[in-house]
Amino acid sequence: MASLGDLIAPRRMGPGFRWLLASAWTSNVGDGIALAAGPLLVASQTDAPLLVALAAMLQYLPWLLFGLHAGAIADRFDRRRLVMAANGVRAVVVGVLCVFIATGTVSIAVVLAVMFLYGVAEVFADSASSTVLPMIVSPDDLGLANARMQGGYLVANQFAGPPLGAFLFAAGMVWPFAAQVVCVSLAVVLVSRIALPPLPPRDGGHPPVRHDIADGLRWILRNPPMRTLALVILVFNITWAAPWGVLVLYATDHLDMGPVGYGALTTASALGGIAATFAFGWLERRVSFATLMRVCLSLEVLMHLAFALTTEGWVALVIMAGFGAYAFVWHTISTTVRQRVVPTALQGRVGSLNMVCVFGGMVVGQVLGGAIAQLWGLTAPWWFAFAGAGITLLLVWRQLGHIAAAKPAAA
Repeated sequence: MASLGDLIAPRRMGPGFRWLLASAWTSNVGDGIALAAGPLLVASQTDAPLLVALAAMLQYLPWLLFGLHAGAIADRFDRRRLVMAANGVRAVVVGVLCVFIATGTVSIAVVLAVMFLYGVAEVFADSASSTVLPMIVSPDDLGLANARMQGGYLVANQFAGPPLGAFLFAAGMVWPFAAQVVCVSLAVVLVSRIALPPLPPRDGGHPPVRHDIADGLRWILRNPPMRTLALVILVFNITWAAPWGVLVLYATDHLDMGPVGYGALTTASALGGIAATFAFGWLERRVSFATLMRVCLSLEVLMHLAFALTTEGWVALVIMAGFGAYAFVWHTISTTVRQRVVPTALQGRVGSLNMVCVFGGMVVGQVLGGAIAQLWGLTAPWWFAFAGAGITLLLVWRQLGHIAAAKPAAA
């Protein structure tokens, strides 16, 4: 009988994957703790809506400012050392915050500065770590590997970490951030155990970073499957973020679910994603990626319609659980397809461009959603999302088959 470790990370995937998985899960525990403790710390320092909103925006801003540069740097240097260095910076930054809290000198300016610096380091850590997986796992195992990585994110970052962070914050303001330092530091040690093959040699040395960024953009523009995938990610994040930006008002005012009900919506999404982690292997063996991609995006369109029509909180919880499940499958498949197609030398740049599309779409979508809700009511963003996602899906329906079947491309 296979051990639990073999079920989670089969031996054929190698020890490198186990170290990477352990590092990612450990780091996600720390980030999940901060997911709850961070807003609580901000609220303890200010009640100014503008400053609270600024703190939320700092989650996205570093990706928009440095995402493409981080991807280019990940394609230049030793990716394992980049992950270690960036996570080391994260640990130091949070450690400094702990000193400010412990000495009673913390302020909202210090908190915002720490959040920004931490976010910048996280961009470089995530850009480099996303390129490590296809270097140590065979293409046939990338789907399962991404499912395990994403499953750990859901359990640690979205499900287990936030309650722990809130509990530790109640015990003492410094404790959740001290725990985060320990988790991130341990993640550095774990990733140091990975042995990576060398990157392909580069012709012409190291030109300016902007040239590398331009090369990555030209490559993706000339590769129709990856170009279409990036556009789908951008548009669907705009349509998704439009209603999500006012979800708290939709849940509390339109559905009369109250604060606890709003929290239950996010929990339902996480539970749906966790359930999908157990089903992904079965789905991958029996259903083609093209079919799964079409089903996931179709469910996204129908989810927006269902939210626009429902007035019942329990229906919203069911919809949200379904969202968590198919969103997990979509993310795992789209990441796997990209990692199989993109050459090793370009993984950082193409991966970071996709993340810029994610966060750029979220920023645009939240602004649009707020304006639409202000003008036409709390269900209007859902109708906008339904129409926008539906039209986009019709336009790319056939191309999704080409994306799923795309072959490894040349640099």
